[in-house]
Order: sequence, then C-alpha cells, then structure tokens
Amino acid sequence: MTSENAHGPLQGLRILDLSTVIAGPYASTLLADLGAEVLKVELPGKGDGLRALAPHKNGVPLWWKVTNRNKRGITLDLRKAGAKTVLERLLPEFDVVVENFRPDTLDRWGITKEWMHGINRRLIILRVTGFGQTGPYRNRPGFARVFESMSGFTRMCGEVGGGPLHLGYPISDAVGGLFGAIGILAELSRLRAQPESNGQEIDVSVTEAMLRTLDFLAIEYDQLGATRVGSGNLSQYAAPGNIYRTQDGKWASIAASTQSIYERLCHALDLPALLEDPRFVDNPTRVMHREALDGLLSERIASLTLQQLQQRLDRAHVGFSPIYDASDVMADPHFQAREAIVTVDDDELGPVRMQCVVPRFSETPGKIHSTGPGIGQDNKAVYTSLGFNDQEMEEMRHQGVI
Repeated sequence: MTSENAHGPLQGLRILDLSTVIAGPYASTLLADLGAEVLKVELPGKGDGLRALAPHKNGVPLWWKVTNRNKRGITLDLRKAGAKTVLERLLPEFDVVVENFRPDTLDRWGITKEWMHGINRRLIILRVTGFGQTGPYRNRPGFARVFESMSGFTRMCGEVGGGPLHLGYPISDAVGGLFGAIGILAELSRLRAQPESNGQEIDVSVTEAMLRTLDFLAIEYDQLGATRVGSGNLSQYAAPGNIYRTQDGKWASIAASTQSIYERLCHALDLPALLEDPRFVDNPTRVMHREALDGLLSERIASLTLQQLQQRLDRAHVGFSPIYDASDVMADPHFQAREAIVTVDDDELGPVRMQCVVPRFSETPGKIHSTGPGIGQDNKAVYTSLGFNDQEMEEMRHQGVI
C-alpha cells in the first residue's frame, strides 16, 4: 500500500483508524498532517457518525472534511465475521490501530489484543474512551460535555455567582486526541529503541486528558481546600485579566499576568496612580482586589476606541487582542502572512479553506493533500492491493462486510 502523503517527518508511519466521531480521528489526523499514512474505516452505507453533525452545505458534512483530512477511506463492518479475514490482511501493513469503542467491544467481536499481536507483534493499539479501560465508569457512554463536566472544567466556566457554562465547541475531544497522538509517538520512540519488544496498548481517557490539562486544579484543592467556580471573563490566577469594551463598542482581551506587564499597562493607559495604590502592589494583592482594579481599567478603556487602545498597548508591549470571530481570523494580516488558513481542493465542494498543519518543521514540513474521504472511496484500490479479486469484493459487499 502506498501513500499520497509524501511530506512531513512521519513518512512511513502507517495508521489504521477504526475510531469514530472526533477524539480518535483527531489523534490520527494530527499525525497524518505530519506525513503518516492513515486509512480511515467506516461502516458501510451510513459511514461515521461525525457526518451527521452540523455544519453542512447542501448535505455535505463540513466538519468531516477537516477532522479526517489526509486520510484514505474504506468501509468495513467490524461486527461481521468476514471482517476478521480482511483485518488479517490489513494488520501486517500497519504500525498503529486507533479505536474508540467501549472497553471490550472489539474483544466481543473476536478482535482481541492477543489476536492482533499474533498477526503483528509490534502493533501499537491506541484505545480512546471517555473514562478509560478500567474503573467503575469504564462502560459509561459519554460525549465531550460529559468529560468536560466531570473534569471540573465546566464548573470553572460561567459568570460570577452564576451557573456552569459549556463551551460551544467540544474542546475535550481535541484535547483527548492530542494526548492520543503523544502516546503513539512515545510508543514509537520506545519501539525504535527496543527492536525486540512487542507493541503495547495505550489507554487514553478523555476525561483524564481534560483533567490533566487543568494543571493546578487538583493540587490547589489538596493544599488549600479551594475549588474553582465561574469568574466570567476575569482571569482566575492573575489581575488584571478580562475582556473590555471600548468607546466604539468593540471588545478587547487584555492580560497583564506579570508585574512588568502590569506596570507597562498602567503607563500605556496614563494611570500611574495605580502603581502607588497598596491594593495593587503585586499580583496576589491585585487578585484579592481585582474587582476594584477592573472597574478603574474598564472606565479608562471605555474612553478609547479599539484602534487607540491597540496603538497604546502595542507600543507598550502589553498582551492584547480584539475578540475575533471566523471572519476576523480569515482577514487578519498575520494569519495571512503565515498562511494559517490554507486552501484545499475537495471533490464535492471545490476549493475549501481550513487550518494549516501545526507545528511547522523547517526541513520536513507537513502538508494537507486531501479533505476527509468519501464513504468507501478507496475500497477497490485498498482491497485489490490486499489480494481480494472483484468476485470476492462483490461477495463481501453482498454480505455487508464492506
């Protein structure tokens, strides 16, 4: 099997992606962006559940195009007995399998770790679930909002004194995918150093990945007995830090998380008196009195237009950004100069724009060569390369295997 993705530092890495929706596919796509060859497996007929999630254009799933970019696509119903015959030929071709079924699901279908390692002993098996392969919650169904709620993240979002607030994007799925990609790379490093070793399973709990991302949450409670709740747009660990409204009705996010930045902010806004105020002498003290500090800053910023504010803060090297939406991102000159949004040709939609490959490598850059594949678009090429003839493929289609 050959790859069209002849770019990036991960050329030669081959991933069989059995996972669905976001977290698992996101992990393999991150590696596909960097040169890995990924073969995406979907159910025959209806395909992956991500295809049903908004947004759509004329029935075409836009989210799918990005989350599964740089992948070839086949159909295979793993629940069917004939699927094991196909996997027996596929697994020797791949270094990694990614799956996100509930624990033991593949085992019930006869696709056990022992069976897979009997075919390819160095196979890496990434298992992405909501709560992990062990523990009392291991078989619970879950979605991003569940993982974000149980990690403590959702409780940290919301207005002061108000209820918890969910984000408008399933950030925990992306975070779980990142940890999955890191796990694959770590295991590849181990196997390279230990050529006689067998591949191992990687157990990614998306809830734990989200919890790990909230770095200080556990130690703060352990040592101080403190729990975090919503603080609106106020920074919970530094002051000042908030979103401010300018004279012309625009919004700006400003963070002054170090003493030197705070001092430059005060000078930029012509508020030198704040530097002598004992309530604001250092960051811990400012956090204690942040409502008073924020009131003074808000009043001053409201007297300036967004452009005036930006000019002052840019000169003073104070962290600042207008609050962008997607149209602002597309129009920003820095993003344009960096080509942070790139154009990719799609068979259904024509040219489409999406985010670039991250991170960037100076000598072996990754590349986006295709959007998410059509359902079973590579069936014939892949199954022919595995030695199946037309009659065998037709029989598998008749049985609903592919």
